[in-house]
Amino acid sequence: MPFIASLLRRVYLSLSELAWSALFILLVIHLAASYLLFMLAGEGDLVGNPIDFLYYYMVTATTVGYGDLSPKSGFGRIIAVLFVLPGGIAIFTAVLGKLLTTIGTIWRNRMRGLGDYSERSGHIIVLGWQEGQTYQTLRLLHAERQANEPMSVLVAKDLAENPASDYTDYIRTERLADADALVRAGVAQARAIIARGANDDETLAAVLIAEDHAPNAHIVAYFADDRTAQMVKQLRPRVEAVGSLAEELLSRAARDPGSSEIAARLLSAASTDTAFSLPVPPLPRPLLYGDVFLRLKREHNVTLVGLLSQGITDLNCRDEVLMRGGETLYYISGMRLDPAAIAWARMGDVS
Repeated sequence: MPFIASLLRRVYLSLSELAWSALFILLVIHLAASYLLFMLAGEGDLVGNPIDFLYYYMVTATTVGYGDLSPKSGFGRIIAVLFVLPGGIAIFTAVLGKLLTTIGTIWRNRMRGLGDYSERSGHIIVLGWQEGQTYQTLRLLHAERQANEPMSVLVAKDLAENPASDYTDYIRTERLADADALVRAGVAQARAIIARGANDDETLAAVLIAEDHAPNAHIVAYFADDRTAQMVKQLRPRVEAVGSLAEELLSRAARDPGSSEIAARLLSAASTDTAFSLPVPPLPRPLLYGDVFLRLKREHNVTLVGLLSQGITDLNCRDEVLMRGGETLYYISGMRLDPAAIAWARMGDVS
């Protein structure tokens, strides 16, 4: 008896909440009962072939009513009017309403930061929200997003809803240094992480957690204090720590007019000529930097400005420097190069 009472209670709760399991059971019962009733009424055209009956049931329940199959006897028509039609419509309406409610709930949860993007890969995660700066960052990331690149994910505190739904998905958290929030943001397979907390301490804590959970992601962090940025560069070489460049730009612009505009154009995704990076794949033979410079200029109309090799960046690289693969080239161009479009094998032939 306790088992039966418990079972009946579960059935009652499922029906009262219109759970998917309850709707499925009701559908099966109503479908089977309709089939048996039509069989008793002698409606051979409807029940002779299970596929034909299922087809008739669905077009009746959805009120489409093609008319190619219909009960012929009076008793069969009474069954259709009093049982099949009202029951089928009720179940179909309940399923449709439940489906729309579920979709709406999922969408609202995503907007409120309760979604789960743990399976996403190759995307960029942005940690922290500062009204103007972060919105601009997300907009620029979206502007450069490739056709097959997933949307970025914002992880932030104290936001009731996604503040930039056109540019990013959103994960809500109580603190930036939250491993669970990073996991929901898909940190394990993220391509890059940008961290900028309310202060340097919060940013540093978020960076340390991100490092532990994102073994392959490139991490970029902004620190208001240049000393903190330098410390992170020394202790965490995997993290690209960025400090404020305002003072440097002001002093340089005073001595070299227009230099601040040059710096802004090199970093702006909206600029005609912007700085990009290009990873060098394993090469069949070493190449001279000067040969690569000329080849890229002639074939792709880009200008090399530097080379990153073994952790050292050279912005005035000599022509005779050898490249063996694994380096990163920095160049100025109106658009990002496709690495697959570069013929590295014949790069040394500049005649």
